[in-house]
Amino acid sequence: MTSVPDPSEPPAPSGARPPDVTPPGRHSSSAPPPGWRNPEVRAERRLVAMLQELRVLQTGVQIVFAFLLGVAFTPRFGQLGDAQQDIYVVTLLLSVVAAAVLATPVALHRGLYRHPGKERIVTVSARIAQVGLLLLASSLCGAVLLVLDVVLGTATAVPVTCVIALTFAVLWFALPWAVRRPTR
Repeated sequence: MTSVPDPSEPPAPSGARPPDVTPPGRHSSSAPPPGWRNPEVRAERRLVAMLQELRVLQTGVQIVFAFLLGVAFTPRFGQLGDAQQDIYVVTLLLSVVAAAVLATPVALHRGLYRHPGKERIVTVSARIAQVGLLLLASSLCGAVLLVLDVVLGTATAVPVTCVIALTFAVLWFALPWAVRRPTR
C-alpha cells in the first residue's frame, strides 16, 4: 500500500522509499504475513520448524553413534563382560534406529514436497519425531550405562542411568504434555 505524498514535505531523495512502504518480500510488523490463516501455509511453517528441530537432534544422534563406533575398536573393548557387550550392541542399534526415525520426517517432506495434504504430513512427522526422541533418549541412557558401568561399576551405573532416564522422561515427554494441558 503506497501513500500519496504530502505536497508540503520536501521530495524524497532519488531512489529512497517512502517510510510507510514495505520492501518487496518483507512484511510490516503490524500486518500478518500473507496467507497466515491458510491451513496449508500454517502446516508448511510447522513442518519447516520441525525439520529445523530435527537437524539439532540428528547431530546428537551422530555424535553418540560415532562414539559407539569408536568404542568397538579400542583395545579395552575385548575386556568388556558379556553384559557390557550386550549393552553396547543394544545401544549401537538404538542409535542407528534413532537416526533413521529422526530422518524420516525429512524423507517425508522430500518425497511429498508438493503433496496437498501438508497437515497430515506434519501430524505423522510429529508422531515419528516423538518415537525418535524416545529412541534417542534410550540410546543416550545406554551409552551412559555402558560408560559408567566400565568406569564406576554396575552398582553406581544403574541408579545414575535411571536418574538420567527419568530426566529425559520428565523434560522431553511429561513437561510438554503438562504445558499442553489446558489450565482451569
